[in-house]
Amino acid sequence: MATKFELTADNRSTQGKSASRRLRHTGVVPGILYGAGKPPQMITLAHDNLLRHLDNEKFHSAILTVKVGDDTDQAILRDWQMHPVKRQVMHVDLQRVSATEKLHMKVPLHFIGQDVAPGVKQDGGIAAHLMSELDITCLPKDLPEYLEVDLSGLHLHQSVHLSDLKLPEGVQITSFAHGGDDLAVATITTIRIEEVAPVVAAPAEGEAAAAAAAT
Repeated sequence: MATKFELTADNRSTQGKSASRRLRHTGVVPGILYGAGKPPQMITLAHDNLLRHLDNEKFHSAILTVKVGDDTDQAILRDWQMHPVKRQVMHVDLQRVSATEKLHMKVPLHFIGQDVAPGVKQDGGIAAHLMSELDITCLPKDLPEYLEVDLSGLHLHQSVHLSDLKLPEGVQITSFAHGGDDLAVATITTIRIEEVAPVVAAPAEGEAAAAAAAT
């Protein structure tokens, strides 16, 4: 069952760097709520509550319930900015969604079965994850929190490709709609240990001269 997230926001009438700085000093984050054919709304959200949600992977691929005054919208997290040094959210963009319109969203990939894969357990290989998230297209009701990538059947030098993924009903890989390649998502590879060339000590000055005289 999908995790539900609810955000309570307030309207704001001020904008600009100075106004946003003052808002942050009061413990709120300036943001914008837009999309679904409605006018954009300048909003603020409680900073600590938003930061706690941002630390949750599921929040980034969830349909959010956003309450602004008496209005309630369904939205997704489209973008956010963090302070370059501090753990402070500087700004957030929320995009409204329509129940009847498909959306494009990146969802995380969860890899399972790699410890029992023959290529790892029997052949001593390692699982290399070539992607960490995937751009999908679906209706809001079909949006998954994550996609599982099963590596349990892979032998050494075998891979799982995009076309091998078991997608939930109603979910499509966005790149395939535009003729994208069937890229590898993960592979079982060998552990490579680079050999270090032996270091040959340079002869001392006297030894070099003696060697030259001998020739």
